[in-house]
Amino acid sequence: MPVTYAARHVLEDHISGFEATPNPHHLAILRAVSVFSVLAHLGHEADIDEALTNLEDVHVRVCGPGEWLVLSETVATDTIARQLADLGATRASFVDQSDGRVVLRIQGPKVRAILAKCTALDLHAELFEIGQSTNCQICHVAANLARTGQDAFEIIVMRSFAGFLFDEVREMGREFALTAGFA
Repeated sequence: MPVTYAARHVLEDHISGFEATPNPHHLAILRAVSVFSVLAHLGHEADIDEALTNLEDVHVRVCGPGEWLVLSETVATDTIARQLADLGATRASFVDQSDGRVVLRIQGPKVRAILAKCTALDLHAELFEIGQSTNCQICHVAANLARTGQDAFEIIVMRSFAGFLFDEVREMGREFALTAGFA
C-alpha cells in the first residue's frame, strides 16, 4: 500500500497561535533555504574564501578557520552544488545541509538585549559588525549567529534543536513583545 508523506517544517507546531502581523521585535522562520557546509582543504583556505565571496545571491557565514556555511533563499540547491563542485574536489569539500538546518531571522531595536539573554557573545555594534558571523552557544545549543543588519541577526541551528531554541528565544523576547512567524 503506498504511503503519502506531507512535507512540514519542523517548527510548524511551535508557531501556531502567534500573531500574523510582526511587531518591531520579530522572529522569522525561513522556510526554503539552501544551506551548504564547506570545508577548505589544507593550503586552500584563502582562495576558497575568495571564491565563496564571489558567488552571486548567496550568503557566506564563517564557522571557523577554513569552514563556512553557504546559504541562499533564492538560488536552488542543485545550482549551489554545481558552483561548489566547480571549486574543485582537491581544494574543498561540501555537504548539503538544507534539510538538516533551520534558519531563524530575529530583528528589532532591542534585539541585542534579547540575544544577550541567550548567548555569551558581546554583540555591541562596534565589535560584532554587519556581515560578521561565528559559531557559538545560543540557549545552550550550538548554532551559527550572523549579524545581517543594523538591528538584525540570523541564527542557523541543527534541525533537531530548532524547536527548543525557538521556544527559548521566544521566551527571552517576551519582555519586548517578540512576535514570531514564517517569513
